[in-house]
Amino acid sequence: MEETKTLSFDVHLDQPYDQAIDTLAAALKEESFGVLTRVDVHATLKEKLGAEFREYSILGVCNPRLAHRALSHKSEAGLMLPCNVTVEADPSGGSIIRIADPDAFMKSSGFDQDPLLSEVGTEARARLMRVAEKLRSL
Repeated sequence: MEETKTLSFDVHLDQPYDQAIDTLAAALKEESFGVLTRVDVHATLKEKLGAEFREYSILGVCNPRLAHRALSHKSEAGLMLPCNVTVEADPSGGSIIRIADPDAFMKSSGFDQDPLLSEVGTEARARLMRVAEKLRSL
């Protein structure tokens, strides 16, 4: 799989924004991730600043089993949870999804040096990569 950024797996979907969020949620569910939070950046910027901004959301996604393993081992792992995924309307059509790469965040925090956290991060990364692959195949 081609990674277009060091921080994320990027996917372009030929789907409108709302449909892309639903498609993403279904693909995440297949890998045992759920959407815990959704920050509607478009609505928030409009409300707080009166600023116009494209449709853009930040989703906090979590695999409960992996989160439980990490948090039971080291409570500071919560600083990296939930995993972030962004969805935005692409001005040229469709939507752009960016899935944060757990490896980048594991390395930046030093958590990759902890064997159990490294194992959890590796599994989370594999699952999220499969989500990206599934979305790319649509």
